[in-house]
Amino acid sequence: MPWTELRITTDSKHAEALSDALFDLGALSVSIEDAAAGTAEEKPIFGEPGEPVDQMWDRSVVVAHLGDDMDPALTVTAAANAAGIAVPVFETVTVEEQDWVRLTQSQFEPIPISERLWITPTWHDAPDPQAINIALDPGLAFGTGSHPTTRLCLQWLDRNIQPGETVLDYGCGSGILAIAARKVGAGATHGVDIDPQAMIASRQNAEQNGVEIAFFLPDAAPQGEYDVVVANILTNPLKALAPMLASRVRAGGRIALSGILAEQADEVRALYGAWFDFAPAATEDGWVCLSGRKRA
Repeated sequence: MPWTELRITTDSKHAEALSDALFDLGALSVSIEDAAAGTAEEKPIFGEPGEPVDQMWDRSVVVAHLGDDMDPALTVTAAANAAGIAVPVFETVTVEEQDWVRLTQSQFEPIPISERLWITPTWHDAPDPQAINIALDPGLAFGTGSHPTTRLCLQWLDRNIQPGETVLDYGCGSGILAIAARKVGAGATHGVDIDPQAMIASRQNAEQNGVEIAFFLPDAAPQGEYDVVVANILTNPLKALAPMLASRVRAGGRIALSGILAEQADEVRALYGAWFDFAPAATEDGWVCLSGRKRA
């Protein structure tokens, strides 16, 4: 059975109100997207530390999937009335019924990280059974190994983790970096994220991979220093978190930072240079991973 997808372009002041009204009217699902997605004006919003929690795109698209008993024009009019605004411009798209599970799975293949490390979805056989295979499916939180920043961090962990070292993965998302650290030999490993959904995803993924890792929201995270701290987030939160992250690395320990665009690398390196001596950066597709050792 085909679905009707309703797309309403609006401003940041009214996107949430329209979304709530559409849900109340019986929409099957509602999401808000950046109207400039895929253009030079695209604006990444991730709700990271140091960023406003109520931020929204200047121009948004409210996307709703309607049941077959819902008239799009009447639904938009009712939602606009409930939101207290004029009836906005909208368009409809027919979405054909598909095997969505199979379609989603077909988009995710095993990902080689290094000669010995692979990310393998659970519905695939491991390409190299003798390798270190991390079983990870797309789910509630960011981090499947497909993004350059994640691969750069995974490669760094694979090259650098020494047996038994303690590790903190700050901004753990799906828990992929913490899991990889344990798989390549780390000792006690902790993951921290601001998103409660990341806690759910990370714990499930760690259990699925048979590794013991403790995951925490920031306020609940234990204090102390680690041999290795890895943070794959974004430049602005990395800058805001610099003193805290530096304080979590023991003297002589190492840090790896990613989520950094190439043009931002010097700024991040200079800020963290107050504590760390950096090695040459690793780069991929315009993204950078910085790694350094903390001075005594």
